[in-house]
Amino acid sequence: MLGMGKKDRELDAAVKELAKADTVAFGGVGIASQVLPVTEAYRHLEQVLAERPEDGRKKVDWLLRRGSPAGRAYAATLLERVDPAAAREAWTALRDDKGEFTTFTGCVMGTAILREYATERLSGR
Repeated sequence: MLGMGKKDRELDAAVKELAKADTVAFGGVGIASQVLPVTEAYRHLEQVLAERPEDGRKKVDWLLRRGSPAGRAYAATLLERVDPAAAREAWTALRDDKGEFTTFTGCVMGTAILREYATERLSGR
């Protein structure tokens, strides 16, 4: 078969969305509980990790190296489910990252610095 299949295009689109992410939100945001495109991309990559672990892991590893601060946070979070030791290693490496991003928990919007976010994840919060 020539060219990329639909699944590959969808995966690449999700990874591109995560790579440029400036917000971390794992659920709906705001009063209307709107699901952001970046959250949908995270969920898509999460599903790929479950169904095609090798393909998904390559994309997660790429995001850890090349993603925005929020994209790297999403990637390390995804690793927590499939490879806790690698996730711990990723969060440890991210403790020196001064990048900032927006966070959402329901209606509450905030900001985070990746090094502080990583430190919290390492401490189990």
